[in-house]
Amino acid sequence: MYQEELFSMVEEPNYYNQRGEIATFYSGKKILITGGSGFLGRLIMEKLLRCCPEIKSIYLLIRAKKQRDPQTRFKEYFNDVIFDRLKREQKDVEKKIILIEGDTSQLNLGLSEKDRERIKDTDLIFHSAASVRFLDNIRFIVNTNIRGTRDLLLLAREMTSLKAFVYISTAYSHCVYSKIEEKFYKPPIETEDIIKLTEILSEDQLDLITPKLLGNWPNTYAYSKAICEDTVRQYSNGIPTCIVRPSIVIPTEKEPIAGWINNLYGITGVTYGSATGVLHTLYCNENYICDIIPADYVVNNIVAAAWDVAQKRSIPQIINLSNRNNKYLPVNEEIPIYNVVSSVQKPITWGIMESYLKIKGLNIPSKKVLWYYSLWFNHNYSFHVLLTIFLHWIPAIILDSLAYLKGRKPRLLKIYANIEKFKNVINFFTLNEWEFTNDNVLKLWDKLSVVDKHNFFFNVSDIDWDCFSDTYIKGIRVYLLKDPMETVEESRPFYRRLRIAHYTMKWSICALILWIFYSLLYSLFSSVFSF
Repeated sequence: MYQEELFSMVEEPNYYNQRGEIATFYSGKKILITGGSGFLGRLIMEKLLRCCPEIKSIYLLIRAKKQRDPQTRFKEYFNDVIFDRLKREQKDVEKKIILIEGDTSQLNLGLSEKDRERIKDTDLIFHSAASVRFLDNIRFIVNTNIRGTRDLLLLAREMTSLKAFVYISTAYSHCVYSKIEEKFYKPPIETEDIIKLTEILSEDQLDLITPKLLGNWPNTYAYSKAICEDTVRQYSNGIPTCIVRPSIVIPTEKEPIAGWINNLYGITGVTYGSATGVLHTLYCNENYICDIIPADYVVNNIVAAAWDVAQKRSIPQIINLSNRNNKYLPVNEEIPIYNVVSSVQKPITWGIMESYLKIKGLNIPSKKVLWYYSLWFNHNYSFHVLLTIFLHWIPAIILDSLAYLKGRKPRLLKIYANIEKFKNVINFFTLNEWEFTNDNVLKLWDKLSVVDKHNFFFNVSDIDWDCFSDTYIKGIRVYLLKDPMETVEESRPFYRRLRIAHYTMKWSICALILWIFYSLLYSLFSSVFSF
């Protein structure tokens, strides 16, 4: 099977059985992970447990959702294929995971007093919990992303053995600037000010002032992350802290399995939409750099960054045991920020990546598609609107009308309405490009031993995008389309028929347009010469 082949690609026991400095550091540690059920959060937990097997325990902050308690949610979550390798290698690993019911959107993280006390022996915190939906209203995203981060940092001050606090941000937190360095920028508003606004204003009032609050920020997510970074700066109060800023996170390259993905964010949504024959036009400058980064590179960088920060700032100087807020001496060194990006060492444009994915995708067709692949990148807005009408809305109206007449539920118009929302969100990133610096990431890589470089690999300069695109498209097929690789051969005849139908329709429409154009010209010239 495809998954088994991928497992064999990454299992190299002669390295993984060697303990490097990072695994030694994590030995015996108690770790708190927020957002552990999210895309990066679950990869972080899997990586820590698998490559640092002597970790004592992981406190996993998890909330009840849709009338399912945390225990039920965790059982479903832990059945994910990405944990299969971990469970094979460590039979009783689940015993190390301690569920803590909480919710970062609630005041004081929604924690009970008992759980607050329980987790105060935490050694490291990985804060990946966040609302990542770009169109969330300002109240919810402030409560979840900003107030939740503040409250977690206030709790962290009470953790006497804390050695590192890692905040996972985004490379686009300060996307209003064309050059983004590994440093702090002025936030659009102070942390306490935006929290107070959400506390005193009604929903309607907040909706009314949201455009004014956002200013040049393209969405509430990036806006909240810009403030969150300053929240970390303000409230870390000497706690060993760092900020990791990944760019557009895409499927894993190698581990725990190659190509794993569980969301449709960014270019993955574009690839999924075009591969299924639904998305045919994107407002995009194909010559601009598409800053993408495999998820396992991000996770390895996060784990190594925590180790690095703890090494540099792990010696707490107790000033006054009665005042926990001052348990660390002031540190002159800036809080390190890591821009985990690919454009510095291995840039690739939207157009080139799309061509790689197109070639790989056409080689492994699937039956679970609506139409044959056809995607136009263009940065002429008028032409893009014209294509949207002819390639999206008109076919949707025709097919939904036919479905309605046949007694089936129309669905294409709803799909394209959602696609338009997605396109409006992503257009800011497909029509702009940024210059990043990643000196801290490069310095961190140079610090690693040979064993750690293998076990926690994140050297972007070694990525082969052409080769990775094969992993990428297979991951989308297997984990998003839920179509195993074993069905490729039986899908080929079906996809050939789609191809014939696509080109027949394409050339028929072209012929019809030419005929209409010819008829108009003929009528025009006939009327002229008749005089």
